[in-house]
This record gives sequence, structure tokens and C-alpha cells, in this order.
Amino acid sequence: MKIAISGKGGVGKTTLAGVMARILASRGRKVLAIDADPDSNLASAIGLSKESQAKLYPIASMTSMIEERTGAKKGSFGSMFKLNPKVDDLPDEMGVTYQGVKLLLLGCIPQGGGGCFCPENVLLKNLVRHVLVQREEALIIDMEAGLEHLGRGSTGYVDVLIVVVEPGQRAMNTARQIKKLGEDLNIKKIMIVGNKVTSEDDRKIIEDSLSDFPVLGHMSFNPKVLQADREGVSPYDIDHKIKEEVEAILTELEKRI
Repeated sequence: MKIAISGKGGVGKTTLAGVMARILASRGRKVLAIDADPDSNLASAIGLSKESQAKLYPIASMTSMIEERTGAKKGSFGSMFKLNPKVDDLPDEMGVTYQGVKLLLLGCIPQGGGGCFCPENVLLKNLVRHVLVQREEALIIDMEAGLEHLGRGSTGYVDVLIVVVEPGQRAMNTARQIKKLGEDLNIKKIMIVGNKVTSEDDRKIIEDSLSDFPVLGHMSFNPKVLQADREGVSPYDIDHKIKEEVEAILTELEKRI
């Protein structure tokens, strides 16, 4: 199962990614979770301690490693470098494992070079392609809304792109933009999960406004999720309701893919 999760900032996609990873690991699955969001909060959503988080380094910021693998310095444009750098060892070398979930932090390309043909971008896209195509774990990628780290050569291996939305027009407009980006990348299955839902009206707003999306389910507005964020722990570890809701979303996902 290869899952990419995206959405507008603050809608709860990282909460979904973290709880989903923990549930899959609790079922005995080998799980690789990739934080590809510049906001980088997946570690705490999975439940890593601050000490474990300190061992994680964004791959995009590893200047000497990028130069060693690509043959060009990070941030260099127009220079010659390897288009197929070695990446197969990076998940095991750079990842940190907690409760059966191996977490890898990609980091981000600086805004001026976003989408650039530069060494760090090539390395990251080759890495994402490798974990999608070659590795056997269940894979969850916490994406930014722009899907920057996905490339056309790998998206055929994405089983589903889940877009998390809350009952507000900005989140739903972002969902439509992400859907277009996903379709441009030839991702076949694009589905939504509602979050911060407080009533049946909230569900109806999401489902009616995004009627062209299959709906996997909804997560309730939940003060325990806010508490988990304040305390730097995973919602999985402090609240049964979020676990039940994400279990139901996973069950629906398995039916559909």
C-alpha cells in the first residue's frame, strides 16, 4: 500500500498520516513514513520523543552527501551531475524507527529552486521513486500541497492520493488544485478525508462541494488531537476515537484499492 497524503496547511493531514502509520504498524506491517512537508511535524504525530527527533536530519540539507551522490554541490544550477544517484541505502541509513514505523525526513528545496533541475531535487525525486517502486513496506508520504517531491516516473506506483479537507472553502479550493496537480501527474485514485467535522452539516458541506471525489471517511473535531500537539505526542497514544476513525478510513481505503 503506497499512500500520499496532501491538503492545505493546518487541515490535519499530518495527524492522519501519523495515526495511519501507527495503525498499520500495530497490524504487523512494515511501515515507512516519509515527511515531505516543509512544516515537518510527522515525527511528533507518530510519537517520536524529542531525543529521537534530534537524530533526524532533512536529506535536502545534507550538503556533503548530496555532492558525494550527485557529483555537484547543493544549490548549483546548470552544472553537470548524476541523474540517477545512489539512494537505495538512504531509508535505512537516515531513517529513525519508532513502534514499527521507520520515518524519513526529506526536507524541502528552497523556494527559489522549487521544481528546479538541481542536485538536491534530483536526489529527492530519485529517492521517492525508489521507495515507491522498489521497497516492499507500506508507504505513507506526508506531502505539501504542491506535490513537489513526486515525479511522473513514480506516480504510477501511488495507490492513492488522499486529500484532507476541513469544512471551509479555502481547504476545498486547495483540494481541487491538488486534484488537478495529481491528475497532471497521472495519479489514478484521488480521494478525500474530511477533518474537524462537528456535525452532519459539516460532512454534507464537504461531500456536496467535492462531489467528484470519492470519500473515504471523516475525522471529528477533537480536543485530544490539539492536546497531543501541545504535548508533542501522537494522537494515537492518547485517544481511542481518532484511532477508531482512522481505522474506518483504512478499511474503506482497502475496499477501494
